[in-house]
Amino acid sequence: MKSWMLPMLSLGLCCALAGAARAHDEPAAPRPVDPACKLAAPDAAQAGPDCAEAWIDRNLSLADVQAIGTHNSYKRAIPAEELAAHRARDAAGADSLDYAHAPLHEQLELGMRQLELDVYYDPKGGRYAHPPGALRQGYGEAGPWPPGVAAQMARPGFKVMHLADIDFRSQCMLFVECLQQIRAWSRQHPQHAPILILINAKDGRSGPGAVAPLAFDGKAFDALDAEVRSVFPADELITPDDVRGKAASLREAVLAGGWPRIGASRGKILFALDEEPRKVALYRGARRSLQGRAMFVNGDETSPDAAYLAINDPIADGERIRKAVQAGFLVRTRADADTVESRRNDPRRREAAFASGAQYISTDYPKPDLRFSRYRVTFPRSEVVRCNPVRTESRCDHRAVEAPEKHD
Repeated sequence: MKSWMLPMLSLGLCCALAGAARAHDEPAAPRPVDPACKLAAPDAAQAGPDCAEAWIDRNLSLADVQAIGTHNSYKRAIPAEELAAHRARDAAGADSLDYAHAPLHEQLELGMRQLELDVYYDPKGGRYAHPPGALRQGYGEAGPWPPGVAAQMARPGFKVMHLADIDFRSQCMLFVECLQQIRAWSRQHPQHAPILILINAKDGRSGPGAVAPLAFDGKAFDALDAEVRSVFPADELITPDDVRGKAASLREAVLAGGWPRIGASRGKILFALDEEPRKVALYRGARRSLQGRAMFVNGDETSPDAAYLAINDPIADGERIRKAVQAGFLVRTRADADTVESRRNDPRRREAAFASGAQYISTDYPKPDLRFSRYRVTFPRSEVVRCNPVRTESRCDHRAVEAPEKHD
C-alpha cells in the first residue's frame, strides 16, 4: 500500500465510524446496579458479590485512576529518505523523531485513554499546504498530499502536525477530523473511562523554507474552543465549569474532591491545554478560573485555575507528582521521551511513572518497536485503566476501572 493512501483510508474510516456513531448519540445509560450491593462500604471487597464495578463507579473519582496514553498521538512516520537527510544534519534530532502511531481509533481500541494533538492556527486555510520537507526541496505545486488531503489543507481551520516544515504527516490533518474520529469511537464504546486530550498550540520558529506559524492569541483560542464544541456536545465533555461548581475557584474545588465520580464520567472527554505560562494566560484572558472555557490548563499547584499539571519527568520529580496526586490534582507524566528508552530497552522511567501515581502516563510505545527492543508501556495486569496506586489501590479489590475485555 502506498504511504500516501493512509490518510485517505483514515478519513474514510472516520466517516464510516461517524455514520455508525449517529445511531448511538443518546447519552450512555448508567450500568444496572444490584440493589443488594453495599455501595457505602469502605472498599470494593466489602460491597458484595459482583458489586466491585458498581462500587468503583459510585465511590471513585477521576483523580483516583491511572491510565496510559500516547505522546503526539497523530504522528505518522517520516519517510526513510527524508529522515536520512535530516539525520545528516542533526543525528540526535532525527533519532527523536523516529517514531509513529497507529490511527486514533486503533489506539483507543488498544486501551489508550490519553491522546495528544498539536494544533496550528490556520483561519484562512492553505498556510501550511507547502512544507519544504527534510530534503528542503519542496513537493511542487501539489504539495506532498493526495488530492483529498490537499483540499483539507486549503480549508480554514486548525491543522494537526508535529513540525510544519519536516514532520507534518498526520493520521488526521484537520483538528476537527481528529475530534470526529475520537467521538465516533467514544459513542460506540459509551462505558469507556474518561479520555484526556492534551492540546499543544504550536507557534514557534519553523525551519528553513517553511512559512512562519501564526501566533496564538485570544481570538485563536476562542476559535479552538469553538472547534472542540462543534464536535462534542456539552453532555459529552468534562469542563472546568463542571468541576468548579459553586466553589470560588477551580483549585479550591479540586482540593475539595470536586472531580466527578467515575460512573458519571464514563463515555466523556476532557481537554487540557498543555502549554507555557504565556499561552495559558492568553487562553485564560480576564477569567479568574477558566469560566466558560472548554479546556483545563497546565499550571502550578498555587494557581486559582490549577487542576491539571504536566510534570513530565517521573524520576526527577516523582515526589512532586505524588504530592500533587494526593492533593487531588490530575497529573500527566511521560514514561519515555525521544525514543531513548526504547533504544536502550530501559524500563526505569516507565516504572517511576507507574509508582508516582500520575493519573495519565504518556508513551510512544503502546506496542514495541522491534527495530530497537521489546520496550513497551502496559500495566502489569494489562488493565486499560486501573485504580491509582497512590490514592486508591488498596480499596479496589484488584479490580480494574476499565478492563481490556470490554473492547475485544
